[in-house]
Parts: sequence; C-alpha cells; structure tokens
Amino acid sequence: MTAKPEVTGFFEPRTSSIQYVVADPETGKCAIVDPVLDYDEKSAATGTKEADRILAFIADKGYEVEWILDTHPHADHFSAAQYLKEKTGAPTAIGEKVTEVQKLWKGIYNWPEFREDGSQWDKLFADRETFKVGNIPAFVMFSPGHTLASITYVVGDAAFVHDTLFMPDSGTARADFPGGSAKALWHSIQDILALPDKTRIFTGHDYQPGGRDPMWESTVAEQKAQNIHMAKLKTAEEFAAVRDARDKTLPMPKLILHALQINTNAGRLPEPEANGCRYLKIPLNALGGAAW
Repeated sequence: MTAKPEVTGFFEPRTSSIQYVVADPETGKCAIVDPVLDYDEKSAATGTKEADRILAFIADKGYEVEWILDTHPHADHFSAAQYLKEKTGAPTAIGEKVTEVQKLWKGIYNWPEFREDGSQWDKLFADRETFKVGNIPAFVMFSPGHTLASITYVVGDAAFVHDTLFMPDSGTARADFPGGSAKALWHSIQDILALPDKTRIFTGHDYQPGGRDPMWESTVAEQKAQNIHMAKLKTAEEFAAVRDARDKTLPMPKLILHALQINTNAGRLPEPEANGCRYLKIPLNALGGAAW
C-alpha cells in the first residue's frame, strides 16, 4: 500500500462516468480502467472520442499500456475495452464472476449461441489475485452487490471501486439490477472500508449533487466519516432497507438493454449482418422499473 501510482481521471458527461489511467511513474507502465465507448441513443451512432482522448493522453505521457481493466459489465455505457485492445495490444481483464452475469443476460437476450465462459476477455481475475502495474503491486477484491461480477482493483494505495461507493455526499450505488443485492453491497463496502484509512478511493460515477463540479477521489477515512449512507447506517439490514427503498424509486438506466449486450461481450459490437449493418437486440418487457 506504500506505492503511490499516478491516477488521472477522465469525466464523461453523457453518462457521468469516470475513466482512469493508473500509471507507475518509475516504469511508465499503465492500466486503463473502465473506458467508455461513445454511444448516442437517438441516432444509434457509436464513436471513439472518449477512448481516443485517453490514447492521446497516454501518448503524450509516453506510457505503455499493460492492462485494460473492467470492474464489471456496465449498464449505462458501452465499454471501449475491445477498441483499446485493438489500438494498444494490451490484454483485457475482468473478475471471473462475469460468467454469472453472462449466463443471466444470455437468458434475457435469448442468445443460445453466446459464450458464457468469460473467454471474451484475456484474463479473468480470482478474488484476491495479485498482479502488477509496472512495479506497483496490485490485487483484486470481489465486490458484489451492484452486480454479481463487480470487483475492486487495488493498485498501490489506490482503489478503483466503481459502482460501490460514490463520493461521500452521494452515498452508494444502486443494487436492484438483475443479480444485485443490497446486503451483498453492504458487505463489499465493509471490505473496502477495511483498507488503510489513507487508501485513495476512485469512484466510477459522479452525478454532481447540487450542481457542483465533478469529483471522483476521496479516501477510506473520508468515506467512513462522511459518506451519507455508510457513516449513518450501522448494519447490513438497516442499509438494505434504505437502499432497497431508494432503488424502488429509480427508473432503469436508459441504456441498460443496449449496453449489457455489448459489455457482457467485452466491448465487442454485434457482428454486421448481410447488409453490413450491426443491430442491437432489445427484449421487450424483460425488466421492471418503467417510469411512465
């Protein structure tokens, strides 16, 4: 935990997502965490503006990409992992529980031919498995709750928690997606907050409460003292009651049915059909949470 990587966040305003480049300043090796592939739902157009912004930054810094890391299959944006792999040659990785998410969504999308073995990524990490970014030690913590497959990457003194903890003034992530669990999320957050107090926490979204500027970095100590959920709610049952009640008021993310068929496939777009076009498959009435 003494190693201190350089962490640069890239805020993507369309989905309020934060993407990261985490680098070892000694070796110039880096990892990209949760990159976004641009998607406009009105025109169904895809683009690489966000991913190219990251590549330009890496080129300017002279970094070498060692890893392209997903924390989980996202429900609100497309992953640019495959695009960045094609551009950099770096391996892609995610937690091994992604296979459970693939099985779940394979059924929702009625995809008999879809591979549910996680082979779309180059590496499936086990819980507490170690790796390195340059010379900086890193390890993986399973963090289920938001999804079955959610993980946290701890690289030196930096923890990339994505949809578990938000900034302290925003609390915690929802847990009502297929396979989600508020009680599991509570226990995952307890594991994260058991890290040393000085551990830097990097979250994956910021919805700018009160109209403030985007923020994405805090510490374990700040989360324990100030998080509007974790500083007040003291048991898994208490947390789950508050979290479940809040989640019942939230509509499903507008891109969930678009994004999961891309992101359970490691950021690969559907193959072109005979006319050269690619098509998304949207199952009707498969999810609750309609906001009429």
